[in-house]
Amino acid sequence: MTNSRLLDTRGQGRGVAPEFLVSPQLLDVVSPSGDRGGMVLGSGPKGEPLTISVLRSAPTRMVVVGGLYLARQIALRAMATGAWITIATGRPQAWQPVVRAAGSGQDGRPSPLVQLRRLSPVELPRPSEDSPLLVVHDGGHVPQELFPPRSPWQTTMYVLPYLHPQAATTANTADLVLLQRLPVGQAQLASQIWRLPPQMAHQLTTLKDDQVIALGANLWLPLRLVTTPGEQQILGAVRRGD
Repeated sequence: MTNSRLLDTRGQGRGVAPEFLVSPQLLDVVSPSGDRGGMVLGSGPKGEPLTISVLRSAPTRMVVVGGLYLARQIALRAMATGAWITIATGRPQAWQPVVRAAGSGQDGRPSPLVQLRRLSPVELPRPSEDSPLLVVHDGGHVPQELFPPRSPWQTTMYVLPYLHPQAATTANTADLVLLQRLPVGQAQLASQIWRLPPQMAHQLTTLKDDQVIALGANLWLPLRLVTTPGEQQILGAVRRGD
């Protein structure tokens, strides 16, 4: 599990990646990055911006539990920092909005910044400080360990549509977990996985569509998703479902 260095509520950019440059057209449609490459995910209880360090100089694991909206938003914002995005999925059509948002090259072909892959081992781009890599593993409720983060500047984000007992290891070894609203049974499972007190487990069942819990070691932080008009054109309105 992680600690609060992965999430900066004061805009100081603790432990975040340096800045990267992408086209102004892409920046026009996605939310701005935080200081030194941190990613603004949403706002806190007092309306303050909350920044997470998705791309770091250490192998990083993330787990997103909920609908595709949040996972695709994170991919868009990582792309806006200049990251390469590899998406391994069994539902490529669901990720086409992210591919289209990356634009195309001078030859008219889709930008190589985002690559869709099947759910099978493939050779990944070599990440570096100048070219960080976000691997999105959209492989269902029990993901296989196909793309474990093994090098600095690689982050693997596991997209879980719901919690399952067989995903406990993946969930419990993540550096950062983002939880959307859970049914009562799954909230009870979350309580077992992360040893949550009853009031926290109950809070997971009452989250609104635009609310997320950021969870890590010594970290339990409710936040509200913030979506720009450009992102809404790509992804639609904020929602809990896919």
